[in-house]
Amino acid sequence: MTNVAHVIQKKQNSSIYTIAPDASVTEAVTLMANKDIGALVVTEGNQVVGILSERDCARKIIMRDLSADSTQVCELMTSAVISVRLNNTVEECLKLMTDRHLRHLPVLENDLLVGLVAIGDLVKATIEDQHDLIQQLQHYISN
Repeated sequence: MTNVAHVIQKKQNSSIYTIAPDASVTEAVTLMANKDIGALVVTEGNQVVGILSERDCARKIIMRDLSADSTQVCELMTSAVISVRLNNTVEECLKLMTDRHLRHLPVLENDLLVGLVAIGDLVKATIEDQHDLIQQLQHYISN
């Protein structure tokens, strides 16, 4: 059973991109676009205070008729951050994401941000696990 630590280790880009709560939404969207990522962890010092996704920005800016230049990240971010730990399994994370309608989970250890996993990372790990299991079963059957 694959855990979050393994998923982070296998990611091609394991960089964690963060932004301050007082940054503008324009800054946040620009960073996400430049790094080709879908979410940023919002931090104050070493403390995780929120998460902001592209979807948050698109929906809330348009629905509230706000200016991305003058709106701060803290006005749109999700403050009640749901996180996981390195020892959580991929299955636990996928269930949490499905139940809570999430696409990104910050990974915390001892209250410190150590990673961010996206639903695509977890699906990829699941496919790899299933491929490995199929290979093992084929080997078992052929011997």
